[in-house]
Amino acid sequence: MPEQIKFSTTVEQKLGHYVYRLIDPRKGETFYVGKGVGNRVFAHVKDELGADANANALSEKIQRIREIRRANLEVIHVIHRHGMDEKTALEVEAALIDAYPEASNLVSGQGSDAHGLMHAKRIIELYEAREVVFRHSVILINVSQSVAEKGSYEAVRYAWMLDPKRAEKTEYVLAVDQGLIIDVFVADKWLEATAENFPRAAPDWPDWKGRRWGFVGHKAPEDVASLYKRCRLPDTMRKRGAANPIRYANKTGPLDDPDGDTHS
Repeated sequence: MPEQIKFSTTVEQKLGHYVYRLIDPRKGETFYVGKGVGNRVFAHVKDELGADANANALSEKIQRIREIRRANLEVIHVIHRHGMDEKTALEVEAALIDAYPEASNLVSGQGSDAHGLMHAKRIIELYEAREVVFRHSVILINVSQSVAEKGSYEAVRYAWMLDPKRAEKTEYVLAVDQGLIIDVFVADKWLEATAENFPRAAPDWPDWKGRRWGFVGHKAPEDVASLYKRCRLPDTMRKRGAANPIRYANKTGPLDDPDGDTHS
């Protein structure tokens, strides 16, 4: 096994906050983008070496690193920018995640939903759209990463880290794509995000029983949907750093205590 490289203390001090890419040498493909300090860039290979050899629910990133190692090759580590403060590093990381859609990052970069990669026509639509007025108790879910591939219903209904009891109390589910509400659904039932409950999920779906949730439902009535579709979120819900995919609102406006973490 090749000796694992690492930065010396001197190098660490010079680097400061940096943004890096992990590249698969077999195809030259970027499969992960991250930011860090110190030896963070090398931690992923170390994590793979310590992962259970028989585990079935390894992340896509760890699986890729394992395949590279078994091919007797090494992950290519590239420092894309360095010498930044943390805030700047977050912005650069988000831009690179947009630039490398094949990367296996589970979460979009900070601010990517509100200020990230966007077609010029979408920007015009977004900023000319009327601002939403909430007339019901709703849960808003960001589907920007997967809506083009899956469609709004499949993209919005699973698999989320949230409080199912809180979600059940909402009247409607609003699917949001880059700050614009694109569809409205009624959740008939919230269920654990298992392959049994959601058979359209990938066959290698990790065991998310008790950890992630989804819903079975249907389109909202047109008179309700028309109140929300193609409306933009308030600026307070689109501010930089608001990367959480789950938000709540009611007749008083946006609620300040979102839950949830990442999408599949």
